[in-house]
Amino acid sequence: MDSDHQREDGHSTSPIWVSDRPETDTDAEPAGAAQTGAERSDPASVPVVRVSVRSLIEQPRYRNLRNRALLMVAVALVAGFLLSDWRLGVTAGVIAAIADAVYRARSHSTVPAWRRASVAERRTEAQLRKLERNGYRTLHARAIPNTEAQIDHLVVGPTGVYAVDSEKWDKRLPVRVQMGKKLFHGPFDKKARLSEAKMEASAASELISEAYGRDVQVVPSLAIYGPAVPWKIMTIRGVDVYEGGRARKWITKRERALTDAEIQRLYEIAAEVLPARYGED
Repeated sequence: MDSDHQREDGHSTSPIWVSDRPETDTDAEPAGAAQTGAERSDPASVPVVRVSVRSLIEQPRYRNLRNRALLMVAVALVAGFLLSDWRLGVTAGVIAAIADAVYRARSHSTVPAWRRASVAERRTEAQLRKLERNGYRTLHARAIPNTEAQIDHLVVGPTGVYAVDSEKWDKRLPVRVQMGKKLFHGPFDKKARLSEAKMEASAASELISEAYGRDVQVVPSLAIYGPAVPWKIMTIRGVDVYEGGRARKWITKRERALTDAEIQRLYEIAAEVLPARYGED
């Protein structure tokens, strides 16, 4: 590997230029617009839906709470019996409930399990979820229209717009680069994968720019999980390549480029021009 190509962050300037152009407000459909005239004029004609206690308990949220309560009680009883101290049992039960809540929060994904392409995508999604508190918005598994290509994660935030493709590679094979232009995983040349990631970002950039009315650069990247990546961040054939755990830092370690209003507008445009691969939930 040529050490001259190593760097902390491949972009010292903002990846997007924005304008003072006012946003175009869109009128939201008023609530209840889908009701018929008779329903609006006669509230009594609207059927009342009765919900049973059993149906509430069977909902995922309440089912998880029920299971967590049962787990806490079971652990408390077993620990209290083994330790001959009911206070230690209660403590163990509470710790078990907290651990279960933390585990479910970290493992939860906005993409249903049967739709997820890889563990790598879930790991990247978990990282990106932490960026939401800092004003970032994310879209997952977005299709490029009229192609089979997919952007695993599209991120819109204060520092710009990014396309992240998550890859799980065999950890037994080394990752290396030749002359700063060729990426290899063991004996396998990853030129095609880099070209695909760059094409996806370029297509997204064109679609978003056309709808936004101003050029918007979508920065492409490849997040690799499994084998060790012997550099921090390296640009190879126009694509930033890094170890998967650096995805969040790769996005945030840049200058601010967008206002909150611009982030929201670009997010809405991206959600419209890049349809969900598996349909909206």
